[in-house]
Amino acid sequence: MELTAAHWLYAAITIIVIVTMLFRRGVVLPALIGTFLIGWIYKDSFIGGFQAVFNANLVAAKELFTIFLIITLMVALLNSLRALGADEKIISPIQKVIKNAYIGIAVIFGTTYLVSLFFWPTPAVPLICALLVPVAIRAGLPAMSAAMVVALAGQGMALSSDYIIQVAPMLTAKAAGIETTAIADKAMILSLITGGIALLITYIMIRRTIRTPNSELAEMELSILQGKQNAEVEASAATENQLNDATRRELWAKLFAVFVPLSLLTVMVFMFYTKFNPETSGIFNGGDGAAFIGGVASILLILSTVAFRRIHALDKVSDHLTEGFVFAFKAMGPVIPIAGFFFLGSADFTGQILSLGEDVAKPAFLFDLVASAQNAIPQNPFLTGFGILLVGIITGLDGSGFSGLPLVGALSGALASGVGMDAGTLAAIGQMGSIWTGGGTIIAWSSLVAVAGFCGVPVLELARKLFIPVMAGLVISTLFALFMW
Repeated sequence: MELTAAHWLYAAITIIVIVTMLFRRGVVLPALIGTFLIGWIYKDSFIGGFQAVFNANLVAAKELFTIFLIITLMVALLNSLRALGADEKIISPIQKVIKNAYIGIAVIFGTTYLVSLFFWPTPAVPLICALLVPVAIRAGLPAMSAAMVVALAGQGMALSSDYIIQVAPMLTAKAAGIETTAIADKAMILSLITGGIALLITYIMIRRTIRTPNSELAEMELSILQGKQNAEVEASAATENQLNDATRRELWAKLFAVFVPLSLLTVMVFMFYTKFNPETSGIFNGGDGAAFIGGVASILLILSTVAFRRIHALDKVSDHLTEGFVFAFKAMGPVIPIAGFFFLGSADFTGQILSLGEDVAKPAFLFDLVASAQNAIPQNPFLTGFGILLVGIITGLDGSGFSGLPLVGALSGALASGVGMDAGTLAAIGQMGSIWTGGGTIIAWSSLVAVAGFCGVPVLELARKLFIPVMAGLVISTLFALFMW
């Protein structure tokens, strides 16, 4: 398709979005204005610009609602477990295993990773930091080291693959115009490589700071940390005990502390099994994997609420779902207008956004721009791969990690064929850069603030210490992707 003024405007707005992210500012405003201007210019209709803004948000909302729904259900389930007291009981047996700092590193890393895979790091971090970090500190692990391990496992490794809930790969795949599984499997491998390298370097950095169990310095750190946590925890516990029958609540809490993790682990094992079994390898294509985990979460939510609340469950299930939706829209709401703008880069969506007829040629603003400049773009997979990684890191500077995924997905889909690479590989590389950065490992204005706060350490110092391990992990995982795929 011949390039029009709208194509060049799309290129200019994309550059503005990247620069805005580089300065750590929100990009919803330029995305909305850009969508309006492109609709106006391309259709030569002022009214068409207004319609394009609405349609872009509507199309993005429809395409991404699966993501909102799965987040809602998982958060609702976690809230129901928290109301029952089962969330703490899931973690508490692990406390007895932490005998020294080395075991503490392994236990905190593994537990944070698994819990974050199913519930995301944001709700998982308070639970891990309240129950496991104090035990690890007493066993000789410095609070700063514990915070580094929590961030690498949750905000980094678990969130960057997002293999169970699959919000990140679905968001990236939509913009790239490919199947979710084409990104999810590769992102899982890259996240493990990045996390493994980062953890190894972190261990080398912190091994000399490890102390003997129950040292004076450990007790001092522990008293500071617990002083920040105890007031809120005690107040919450007192309120719950006044409202509920403690004995019956304890019984159901123990039951669901076993039943829910076993159910979710069974789901995880089954999903892995289907991927490696040729007869069932396609059973979870597209959004089917998210539908499966979401359905299981729904039934577990019902059971955990009805078991203790009984007749009050009629109201409580609604409350938990409402809380889940509020969390989902707070976390992902700004992504809708951003995704709407970058969906204009693909012909799959421009017809709906610009209200074009069935027989009208559909522009693909980003893909058309890349195709027209194909001869000027270096046909080098290494430059392209590390370029996408850099774009992902830049888009992650806004502190979200998810807002840049539509951009790296769209760029990956547009650049892949020209350099002879798989779009899923490029998209997975970009996803690593965006989420490891903005998800909360190397910038202080991300959710890393929560990790630092719950561990009682300075967030700027935590981000500085994590920078070298994370960047080394990203470079090595990108090299692996480029050589192996």
